Amino acid sequence: MITPTATLPMTTATDILTLTQWFSPSYPLGSFAYSHGLETAVQDGWLDSAAALEDWLRDVLAHGAGRCDAILLRAGFACDGPEALGAVDAAALAYAASAERVLETTAQGTAFARTTQDIWADVVPAQSLPVAVGYAAARRGLPLDLTVTLYVQAFASALVSGAVRLVPLGQTEGQVVLQRLGGLCESITRRSQGATLDDLGGSCFGADIAAMRHETLEHRIFRT
Repeated sequence: MITPTATLPMTTATDILTLTQWFSPSYPLGSFAYSHGLETAVQDGWLDSAAALEDWLRDVLAHGAGRCDAILLRAGFACDGPEALGAVDAAALAYAASAERVLETTAQGTAFARTTQDIWADVVPAQSLPVAVGYAAARRGLPLDLTVTLYVQAFASALVSGAVRLVPLGQTEGQVVLQRLGGLCESITRRSQGATLDDLGGSCFGADIAAMRHETLEHRIFRT
């Protein structure tokens, strides 16, 4: 395993530009197609306002996929070869709460790996999204904590964008929610420092059930 602190350079403008490109909505991951169970919650009337959305996302980030993905990204960053990477990816898939969650992370991870390899010529295996991002960030020598923070924010941003369309919310309302989540994204980064795969786990049962029930919705806009 790579020791993350031994590979971190000072943050440069190039590092920041690379990460903002990776986490931009224009990077072809197809993230616009996934709601992470949000579509079910909206249809059931659980989310009908910006305040309700913020509460939902705070739980998902702090106690669900946001926290777990931060840990998995760090684990992917530390991998020094295919065997270690495969073990981390297996853990990522084992902790996915539904078949659609597996689709969400593997489809986006495959798209990320393909695009990143085509642009930078780094060999990035097709893994679940946080594992692929962590592995690629290490190969690029990118700062780990900044990568984690921007990854979590990008995850939140994609869900806010989905909610703007689903609830619906105004664009400004959505951006206010995202801005208010910024401190939590930083907190998740700090709290995931030193975490291992043994620390994986979540307690967002409502979001998990919503993701499972999405598979049987009669009318769906999103894939998950």
